[in-house]
Amino acid sequence: MTRVAVHGAAGQMGATVCRAVAAAPDLVLVAAVDPRAAGTPLSTLVPGGDSGRAVLGGLVDLDPSDVDVLVDFSRADAAVPALEWCAAARVAAVSGTTGIDAPALERIRAMFDVPGGPGCVIAANFSISAVLAIRLAEIAAPHLDAVEIVELHHSAKRDAPSGTALETARRIAASRRAAGLIPIADATADEVLAAARGALADGGIRVHSVRLPGLVAHEEIIFGAIGQTLTIRQDSYDRTSFMPGVLASIRAVTGVSGLVTGLDAVLGI
Repeated sequence: MTRVAVHGAAGQMGATVCRAVAAAPDLVLVAAVDPRAAGTPLSTLVPGGDSGRAVLGGLVDLDPSDVDVLVDFSRADAAVPALEWCAAARVAAVSGTTGIDAPALERIRAMFDVPGGPGCVIAANFSISAVLAIRLAEIAAPHLDAVEIVELHHSAKRDAPSGTALETARRIAASRRAAGLIPIADATADEVLAAARGALADGGIRVHSVRLPGLVAHEEIIFGAIGQTLTIRQDSYDRTSFMPGVLASIRAVTGVSGLVTGLDAVLGI
């Protein structure tokens, strides 16, 4: 049995991960960590769970010898020290927290990329359909003239654009560069409202963020060429859609060393 602790356990994604881990026959939930719910019974996150165990307030309360994998769904300012704790404690890690900047990511990479060190999977999106959408976009990118990305998320999401949208833009731009294409040009000369054309990402790709109640996580990748368009759309209607990818990463990370980025690397897509 793989022993799993969840960091950021009181958040909507963290609580969903707790329930998925508790239900998996080959995994055991050994701890839930979240200062927002410190001291509350674990059964408040996992219905039917052990009411005698409490949510921990911080990693300082967690014995690393009791944990094989720490799953992190928190905020960037909490995720980075949590991943550093894992590297120092030689505990494997899986993180879906977005907004980790490049210097912090390189620091994390250096801490995990040591001989015999634990594995770490960081992914912007754990939805298998989202990973497939990005891969299809990479294939389409060299064959069409231009592309824009529209990402739509729930109104409580803190960062914009989403990590998934930024990763999509990065992968499309890399695919276009590999084909010898120049960055996408934009003829807009008069932006009547500031940022009306969206944010400018890698390769001249425009990214537009929508935040509304009722949404969960959605992305449209819209390609255009003379006389035709291609739209690749991915929808996650419920946070349970991310759980197969999270569980696959938990199972894989104990068998790797160093930092692995992206669910596609875990799945071999």
